[in-house]
Amino acid sequence: MRRHWRLEPDLAFLNHGGFGACPTPVLEHQAAWRDRLEAQPVRFLARELEDHLDRARARVAAFLGAEPETVAFVPNATTAVATVLASIRLRAGHEILATDHEYNATLNAAHRVAAAAGARVVIAHVPFPPASAAQAVDALLAAVSQRTRLALVSHVTSPTALIMPIAEIVAALRERGVETLVDGAHAAGMLPLDLGAIGAAWYAANGHKWLCGPKSSAVLIARPDKLAALRPLVTSHGANDDRPGRSRFRLEFDWTGTSDPTPQLTLPFAIDWLERLVPGGWPAIRSSNQAGVLEARDRLAEVLGADRQVPAQMVGSMVSLPLPIDPSDEPAAAALQLALADEDRVEVPITAWPVRAARAPRAAPRVMLVRVSWQLYNEPWELDRLVATLGRRVGQRTLRYATAE
Repeated sequence: MRRHWRLEPDLAFLNHGGFGACPTPVLEHQAAWRDRLEAQPVRFLARELEDHLDRARARVAAFLGAEPETVAFVPNATTAVATVLASIRLRAGHEILATDHEYNATLNAAHRVAAAAGARVVIAHVPFPPASAAQAVDALLAAVSQRTRLALVSHVTSPTALIMPIAEIVAALRERGVETLVDGAHAAGMLPLDLGAIGAAWYAANGHKWLCGPKSSAVLIARPDKLAALRPLVTSHGANDDRPGRSRFRLEFDWTGTSDPTPQLTLPFAIDWLERLVPGGWPAIRSSNQAGVLEARDRLAEVLGADRQVPAQMVGSMVSLPLPIDPSDEPAAAALQLALADEDRVEVPITAWPVRAARAPRAAPRVMLVRVSWQLYNEPWELDRLVATLGRRVGQRTLRYATAE
């Protein structure tokens, strides 16, 4: 499979969850779109683009289990989250609820919006590794108050790589009068999705990660009752365009100024190309990726002396395990990641948990994590090299999981 990607041949690339990796056929398809655009830019952008976007949107929506009219293209999931946060009305005393497994960038956005309104972000602590998915749900719900205006919850957490039971979370929060903004940056492609059934008020999904689309291909999906209040971060011509047959939501989000639409137009091809690449299509891809990750979990747990592991039902195409490194020594963790990449030719993230935006000011992280991703192009020698190099550099010790709880 690796021949379809442009990765350096001697590099053990186990960080697909970072920025993805786009296959050559997908890049070539994008280049064809770009050639078509540049051959007659005015015709393409001013006269043809809306139809192209409509067709691309229909395919992506079908794959995600969403209605096309509820889907807007955006550059990335972080932009999608920021868009929703900017569109909600917060007042002094309101709370945005999140867990300490959230992504640093989206938490930064939540803190900024909350501070401007005199509101605050409440961080619920979910132990790592959790004993079960139910423990994660209970921890989140215990932090709900009468002041909770919105919950920001990842479908697959970035630092800890946990699959959260998002449908259960969304339903439980709605029963308590709280809407959920789901950061699904890692979910599209990693998990089978039926966003209509999940019922979240808003859902953000990246195309450049597990769908292997080009960079800057992402979507924001809003429940139908939330469309009217949602506005893009950039106001452009669609704000006063009164053409019949196109919703205000679509008119505003489809054009926010001149940009390169080819990543979004290429996303359907990426979905279909991957589906054809493997017998069994997407279910087989997900199964293969999870099998690789579970093997990585077990082998790394052994070499690192881990006495507990992440529950298999919360593992998709990534897994995170604690490292026996002083969690207060973030420079040492950064140096380890760089040494693995530059000297051992192993690209894998070493990160602090909780992320800085989930901690109190000047508080140290509880634990350092290594996160392993597995995608179709990965081969056994890459995991062998990671296990060997981590074993040599870190050594085998019994991890003190109390620091993570």
